[in-house]
Amino acid sequence: MRKWFLPLIVILSMLVPFGVNAQDPITISSLEIQIWPEYDQPSVLVIYQMTLSSSTTFPAIVSVRIPLAAGEPYAVAIRQLDGELYNIDYTRQVSGEWAAINFSTTAPEVQLEYYDPGLTKEGNTRHYQYVWPGEFAISQLTIQVQQPASATDMHISPSLGEGVVAGDNLTYYSQNIGAIPAGQYINITIDYQKSADSLSTENLLVEPSAPIPQSTVPDLNFSAWLPWILGIVGAGLIIGGIIWFWQTGRQRPVSHTHRGRSRAGSREADAPASSSEDSVYCSNCGKRALPGDQYCRSCGTALQTR
Repeated sequence: MRKWFLPLIVILSMLVPFGVNAQDPITISSLEIQIWPEYDQPSVLVIYQMTLSSSTTFPAIVSVRIPLAAGEPYAVAIRQLDGELYNIDYTRQVSGEWAAINFSTTAPEVQLEYYDPGLTKEGNTRHYQYVWPGEFAISQLTIQVQQPASATDMHISPSLGEGVVAGDNLTYYSQNIGAIPAGQYINITIDYQKSADSLSTENLLVEPSAPIPQSTVPDLNFSAWLPWILGIVGAGLIIGGIIWFWQTGRQRPVSHTHRGRSRAGSREADAPASSSEDSVYCSNCGKRALPGDQYCRSCGTALQTR
């Protein structure tokens, strides 16, 4: 028995540190909770932007609870070294009124988004209550609420300070909460008036993602130049038609009125007129012969010349 005691102690001493590390709770160095009612859906968009503490061992298993009624999260992503967010796989586990979103991350910056249908409407009155389930210790917590476009009488409890209009012409209320321990719940109540069901995205102005460079070539207003272009083309066609008509008129052959005119008749017409004394007539058909003819051109009878 004694010969197995020392090896057993060595094995246990090697396993205990791994067991402790596997059970270390996840801590968050910073978390910003963004709450945007009626932004691009008639519900509430909730965004978690969290950074895990520097003591986190990667890959790390993280579990974030969201309301059961929210269904599947809209996005679960991590920020890679190139600064871009990439979607990652997750599993959803239901527990009471909550659904745990479980995922493994290889990077400290994580973003999770979901739509909460808990917004209630009674006439023009809107009411929403957000709850942070307090499952992590957070070193720095910030809460931001976006006021919907065309909303009035915005009341947030507890207060998040005065609203600030951002570049998208929407008002944001933000408050730095500071550090909170694990297990501390946070409740945010939002009430406002809104007569229309329009969404905030319907009022946002589309802006370029980067400044548009100024071209060295002057901009052409095509609609302003179109009448001039059509006028020039039309004048060119008219002038071209006149020139073509004039050229073809000069080269056009003289048309003959009698198209069935025979070669014999033509030669007769073109022959010089002779006096009646010098005329010779056929003794058979009476056809007048032309000077130099020995036979009648009509019937072929030999002519009697003087």
